[in-house]
Amino acid sequence: MDDFYRYLAEHSTPQAEALEWVERQTHLRTNHARMLTGPVQGRFIKMLAEAIAPANILEIGTFTGYSAICLAMALKEGGHLDTLEINDELEDLILEGFSRAGVSEKVSLMIGDAKDSLSALRREILEDGTRPHYDLVYIDANKREYPEYYRLVFDIVRKGGYILADNVLWDGKVWQNPMPQDRQTLGIAEFNDTVAHDPRVESVIIPVRDGLNLIRKL
Repeated sequence: MDDFYRYLAEHSTPQAEALEWVERQTHLRTNHARMLTGPVQGRFIKMLAEAIAPANILEIGTFTGYSAICLAMALKEGGHLDTLEINDELEDLILEGFSRAGVSEKVSLMIGDAKDSLSALRREILEDGTRPHYDLVYIDANKREYPEYYRLVFDIVRKGGYILADNVLWDGKVWQNPMPQDRQTLGIAEFNDTVAHDPRVESVIIPVRDGLNLIRKL
């Protein structure tokens, strides 16, 4: 499989220098480099976002900032990305990566529990009217919380907007019989079932790395 991904990377447009730096620092400074979006998926979400042409993006789960940079690069002129991360120990790495990529002015990093941040954003958008609805939401955080993230973000995505969720194939656990009963697998499985039976959306799961669920709000 390493050869497979190496071939994909070698035959895709190379990643930007700032993203190479983030990838290197993630391996050096964290114990969870496997969580990194990486060059193939990063290029895919950047090109997908560019096709959507979003003015406002929300990311749930920044990690070290790789995917946030990819998404920020795809923003329309004057657009903005809000990105949520629970681990404050990553803040310096994230912000340096944003600076190296030249996207600092386009991105707001919100440190804290994602559900608390989402509740605050919902109030600002739905009650106060001080923020616009999002054109694109990218979910890549606590897998146990995916169903709740979906519930919280749905109303703050504009009609015709998109939700993109990562890791929805979860190493094949979601179709095993019997399915593992750990909370992460159950969360992803519930999320996929909820989306598949939601008449308010159309969706397709794309087998890029660990699976992306592309969801359009009707």
